[in-house]
Amino acid sequence: MLHFLLTLQKFSLKKLLLSIAKTISEQYHLELTCDLKYAMFKELINWSLENYSNLPWRKNRSLYGTLISEIMLQQTTVPTVLNKFEKFLERFPNLESLANASDEELMIAWKGLGYYRRAKNLKIAADDILKKYQGKIPDNLDLLKQIKGIGEYTSNAIVAIGHNKRALSLDANLERVLCRIYSLPLKKGPNLKKELKEELTRLKIVDKLDKYPPRNLMEGLMDLGRTYCQANKVDCKNCPMNSDCKAYKIGNPLKYPKVVPKKKLFFGLDLLRVFVKKENKILMIKRRPGTWLEGQWEIPTFIIRTDDLRLNQYPFLGRKNLNIPNVFSFKTNITNYKINNFILNMTEKNFKKHFGLNGGFFDPKVGEQNFTTATLKALKFL
Repeated sequence: MLHFLLTLQKFSLKKLLLSIAKTISEQYHLELTCDLKYAMFKELINWSLENYSNLPWRKNRSLYGTLISEIMLQQTTVPTVLNKFEKFLERFPNLESLANASDEELMIAWKGLGYYRRAKNLKIAADDILKKYQGKIPDNLDLLKQIKGIGEYTSNAIVAIGHNKRALSLDANLERVLCRIYSLPLKKGPNLKKELKEELTRLKIVDKLDKYPPRNLMEGLMDLGRTYCQANKVDCKNCPMNSDCKAYKIGNPLKYPKVVPKKKLFFGLDLLRVFVKKENKILMIKRRPGTWLEGQWEIPTFIIRTDDLRLNQYPFLGRKNLNIPNVFSFKTNITNYKINNFILNMTEKNFKKHFGLNGGFFDPKVGEQNFTTATLKALKFL
């Protein structure tokens, strides 16, 4: 009990000293030179290290692992990446194995992460690093930006998280968290990253951020945005930054950054998925370049109906005399299309009569194959 009271007293004293220091600094425009000025993110960093150091890409760090995890985590949740990261590294343990992988192997390993373009860019980046830098991932931001397949965010993340050197890797999570901590009334949109960097520089906040270990700070802010400081939900009472967050003190953290109402347009789409069997094999057609899921294999698919008359991802079924089911079998989504999938079984002869015969026959039960997710779902109805 005595130990608890002493700890509480010490914690309260620290909070009091920080409060006094900030008040003096704000009222008299003084620049504090003691460590108190840089204590702002220490609690966040400690919280992050205590709770999330066991993430596999943090537990066994390598520059290659950082490159893979940062690409995977873009537009994909941590739980999803947790299921794929270590398996991916087992299959492609280094830049050489990744650069030499076939598209088929890569797509199979990436299955479930979505946004398959990232996987192709990852392979391009691995090949470029091997050719330009003899397999050594640079710690220079300008050199990283010159690598094919790597953008500005990934370049900054590799410097800050991989090399633990000064860089500000701003994704949607960090943009939101920093806007709230400093109550910056910026608008969410394509210009937010640029405007946020300008504000952080103008207010000399970047100088303060540079006082912390870059890796720990970036990961702490990411963890915060993923947990207590989400886009549409906050838990300020449990947040390790609540004593320093200006938006919380004002009482309206969800107003930062400003969200301009934007109605997302969705199109309805009915697709016919056709099973053509030949002994134990199923007819598959390879998705052509420039289409959704290019390079993957899919059962023959046709458009029955769509709200988007400009859609050219699949051929239109037209007025063919087919016995199409009245009820769809399953639903899927892709980009801004909500899809009802209808399944039809046809003989090889009948299919060839109506559509010709392209593609190849595959045994769906043999090993891992580069089938689209919709095809894998359809196969459950066989």
